[in-house]
Amino acid sequence: MSPYSALAVVVLAGGWCLCAADVGDFAPCLQFFYKSWPPKGPSGTPICQRFNNQYRFATLYSRPRRSPWFSAYVYSVPAGKRPSASWKFEPQLAYPGAEGNMIPFPPGPLDQNVVESQAVDQDYINSTYSRGHLNPSLHHQSRENRSATFTLTNIVPQKVGSNDGPWELLEDSVSKTLAAFCLGEAYIITGIIPYLNEDRWLKNHRVAVPEYIWSAYCCPNYNNSLPAILKDAFPTYAAIGRNDRNSTEEIVPISEKTKKQFRGYDVRQMPLETLEMYLKDRFKTVVSVFYEQCSGSD
Repeated sequence: MSPYSALAVVVLAGGWCLCAADVGDFAPCLQFFYKSWPPKGPSGTPICQRFNNQYRFATLYSRPRRSPWFSAYVYSVPAGKRPSASWKFEPQLAYPGAEGNMIPFPPGPLDQNVVESQAVDQDYINSTYSRGHLNPSLHHQSRENRSATFTLTNIVPQKVGSNDGPWELLEDSVSKTLAAFCLGEAYIITGIIPYLNEDRWLKNHRVAVPEYIWSAYCCPNYNNSLPAILKDAFPTYAAIGRNDRNSTEEIVPISEKTKKQFRGYDVRQMPLETLEMYLKDRFKTVVSVFYEQCSGSD
């Protein structure tokens, strides 16, 4: 049996699932959205990200781009060390009737259906881009939830200057803010903004590269005794980060105070309404990230 055929057998070994499909519908994993309400805006393929038989987060995936539009999850205070990167793929993108758990990439050649349907490890090897998490492992407490973030359907091509610089600082800042002041569930959605006129790609149109990465959180139940610097940070706040040093500065300006290796990958924090304005402008459609902009009680 060839390696391609062997992988197909592995993918289908779980049989034809009689439960709700993990790919194509958010219905099984609406718990990762505030008020069970997924964002309104760009269209794509919903994925309920399942690992070890539990749903861990949700992703809206773009098949043509072989990368996600956004990932949505519920924040939990991190604990322990970051797990080692064991990269996985989504079998139901390649075989709609496959078992729904994400699967680690096997050694050797890959099944061609997997290669055609999504990004694979080879796309990032010898690339100038790192694997950028939309749902970061450091925003989760359990080891399994952290490990589940290491699927390439949760990854976009991200410049190291962003991933290891201002964007990492933002993820850490959001984590500390929510851990200190959010009293209930905190819903986070992180997504991308494509280039305006012509997409950039990894390896001959394999994986589309975003021009910007954005993130927003919703915590309707929070400590009202906020420090002055955080008075506008609840119940919801947002940010956009540059992923291209050569992008114009209308959306995110470049600060001369940023360290040289990170300059041009700046992050701009902003109200949710401002983020949605930029998303509407780029996607040419109304974009609503949270139900009623995260108003009301949890």
